[in-house]
Amino acid sequence: MSEESESRGSDVVRRKRFSGGPARGFLSSLAADERIFAADLATDRAHVVMLAEQGIVGEDDAAAILSALDEVEAASFDALPDGEDVHAAIETAVIDRAGDVGGKMHTARSRNDEVATCIRYRLREDVLDAVEATLGLREALVEAAETHAGTVMPGYTHLQPAQPTTVGHYLLSYEQAVGRDTERLFDAYGRVNRSPLGAAAFAGTPFDVDRERTAELLGFEDVATNSMDAVSTRDFLVEVVAALANLATTVSGLAEDLVDFSKDGLAALSDDYASTSSIMPQKKNPDTLELVRATAGDASAGLNGLLTTLKGLPRAYNRDLQKATPHAWESVDAVTEAVEVAAGAVATATWNEEALAAAAGEGFSTATGVADLLAMAGVPFRKAHEVVAESSETIAKGEEHVAESNVKEFHYEALDAAAAEVLGDALSAFVEPEAVRAALDPAESVAARDSTGGPAPEAVVEGLASAEEQAAAGEETLTEKRAVLADADEKLRREVGRYV
Repeated sequence: MSEESESRGSDVVRRKRFSGGPARGFLSSLAADERIFAADLATDRAHVVMLAEQGIVGEDDAAAILSALDEVEAASFDALPDGEDVHAAIETAVIDRAGDVGGKMHTARSRNDEVATCIRYRLREDVLDAVEATLGLREALVEAAETHAGTVMPGYTHLQPAQPTTVGHYLLSYEQAVGRDTERLFDAYGRVNRSPLGAAAFAGTPFDVDRERTAELLGFEDVATNSMDAVSTRDFLVEVVAALANLATTVSGLAEDLVDFSKDGLAALSDDYASTSSIMPQKKNPDTLELVRATAGDASAGLNGLLTTLKGLPRAYNRDLQKATPHAWESVDAVTEAVEVAAGAVATATWNEEALAAAAGEGFSTATGVADLLAMAGVPFRKAHEVVAESSETIAKGEEHVAESNVKEFHYEALDAAAAEVLGDALSAFVEPEAVRAALDPAESVAARDSTGGPAPEAVVEGLASAEEQAAAGEETLTEKRAVLADADEKLRREVGRYV
């Protein structure tokens, strides 16, 4: 056998060696790659158009490849041949249709820069979907807060009645938190939206590629410049999943509150967001919100799994990265759905204003307002605090034996006695009795707290205006970013149309 024949024979042996065996299925990501099928086709098209424009492949060859890609798309993901991943399967399908010329599609690139591009391309849409879900939740929170801007409710610390507030103030607290989650997702989007294409395996390519052109055709705002970093980094996944985990934690808190309020009869969920027991027909269970609450665990587990996979990986590309991406897909799907469910639950919930008003004064929740009143009259706050603390002991021991109609007067008498003991004079020596009685009323206590961001109805109305303005800005940004992607997709199809 000649030396050339031996060489060819060795090539065949090597191809056979790596073409089968039980590890092939272990290596394959094809089953999970349907998510990036469209992204891969777009990446292939942009790359081939650029190759033709740069004279790296001929226009006829580009036309044949692009026509084959159209056929692959029309046949759908399910018709792809077996392959190690979607990228190899599409390339095989193109070669099956276009012949050997189809092999030119992979000129001047690697699967490393190809897959990194596809992940970013698809993740952009997922991040914008998550942003849209946050905007929907914010809208639901604002609308409910507007309806209940003056509805008094109990506020809690350590799960104990603390100070009265309003439903509008409470709901806007979550709107503001979800607003920051929106900002985090938009920030992450900017770093996702950078193109690695053209970085090749990690060391670039000797071909005269135009990385800016493929980035433009794919709607990326920028190029991930350093070729080694471009293919190996997955910090953009970490950033997105971290933002999602934070969002899930925010929404989990909201879900927990609504579960508790539902239990105490302060709020009622729509039947669409509840279920009944299979054995206890009287039950109305807040099941959807309990699942929303649990999603925070899924998201934090996804973040931990992603970070653990990435920890200590050497530069540049490692197959471990194949296991990293599913954490992002699972997190973005779960959290986006949970946020949408939470929005629906908020939008359809009803608030029991009578029960809320009654609960707002429980546990001597207006005590801080009385201390503030004394402090405003010139009593040192620590002394005022001592007066109210002293009276609290008397109130705690005797309040349950006092008729509901006499509770406020009982509180006043306890405060008066405590003032005499701590300050050496009756309460009236420091502040008008009617002012104290007003401060003991939950609605009056709330109305007095009209500083910026406070619970007073006027402050809530101001907060609503700000929330609506910020949400509108978020909607505008989302629309702009979606439009950029849509325009890029249309431009890519026009450029492909020049060849096909």
